[in-house]
Amino acid sequence: MFKLAGLTLAALTLSAAAHADVDLKLGSTERVTRLFAYPNNCNVICFRNWTLEQTVEHYLTQSVQRDGYTSAKVRVKTDNGQLYTEISGVPKGYDKPLKALLDAGDLAYNGASKLNADGKWAYSWYLFLPLGMALENRKSVELLHFPPDYSLTQAQDYLRSNTTDRWAALLTDNGIPADKTPAYQTIVDIAPIAAPASAGSTLEGVYGYFKDYQTTMVKQVSQNASGAALPMVAFGAPVRNWIKQQYGPTVNVLGLATISPSAGVNVPVLGSNHPSYIWYAADPESYTGDDAQAKADAAGLKVMGQDLSAACWQAGMGSKPGSNAKALLDSCTQTWQVTQKVKTCELFYTSIRNLTPADAAAKCATTPIKTQLQQLQSPLPAADVPAPHI
Repeated sequence: MFKLAGLTLAALTLSAAAHADVDLKLGSTERVTRLFAYPNNCNVICFRNWTLEQTVEHYLTQSVQRDGYTSAKVRVKTDNGQLYTEISGVPKGYDKPLKALLDAGDLAYNGASKLNADGKWAYSWYLFLPLGMALENRKSVELLHFPPDYSLTQAQDYLRSNTTDRWAALLTDNGIPADKTPAYQTIVDIAPIAAPASAGSTLEGVYGYFKDYQTTMVKQVSQNASGAALPMVAFGAPVRNWIKQQYGPTVNVLGLATISPSAGVNVPVLGSNHPSYIWYAADPESYTGDDAQAKADAAGLKVMGQDLSAACWQAGMGSKPGSNAKALLDSCTQTWQVTQKVKTCELFYTSIRNLTPADAAAKCATTPIKTQLQQLQSPLPAADVPAPHI
């Protein structure tokens, strides 16, 4: 009887803790305007005719939803030139990671201002922080180059892009439910600049301006709420090179390293292709000769195997923090490049070549198993067109 009462009281206490209100001063109208890239898309006519308060509510609502607090409510108000947010249905302390993100945003703004003062800011760029992602219940971290401009101006959603959509699909192929993938996709871009998707090479010289922002963000997101180190995936050559410059280790595609964003914190990092790289590697126009299509298919299948293996590692490490990173990577590589090579083939032809599942199955069935294995394990065919800066 007493034990039951104690359990009931404990349950009520947990319930109250899970639905405590959070109040946070966001800052002046000027500060919030620049940190939330307001207005997100107005050229005489606003694509979405939202106020500053509505814009902030939009992104904070995305965060609470992606943290799993589906009944949470966000309200933003202005009082005497200062913006405040009230969030109900979230745990106490939820304001801390939000405040940390905005404080890091000030560092990004300072870097962008210096970049502009040096005459290196392009007219088509927007300062864009990683708004709207899980702030508390993160499973893994994705290190990327820069967000495409349409994620801001059209989608107003940092996780809506061809890049993030494709990787979310690969996570679902590895057992993560579609509605849970945002928890695995906490993104830190080394250039917090929303720019045209083709702007990769022009952003090459800007990274140094954002060093304080980059290292602060990586430090902030490197652990979950309980203090466990979160696995990170470094996507694309610019990011893998940045890891080497900033933290020391070389990280190749499907290569493992460990970094220490802060003292005593050891974070496993996996190198990966950029999620969009496959569309270049599998493009017949990247090759010359009568066998261009065959080379493109072989390259695409190779990259598909690598990407599925990387997503498998990310899903496994995120689901079970503290797992043996090397053993898991070996298992994932064996799964997608040997055991399930036919499935890898089918996923390539459905997702990249847009074949129906039946046609993809037929296509892969006509390719000898030995040939599939060779394609997955051989070096990439040399392209004749320079790869994009991703």
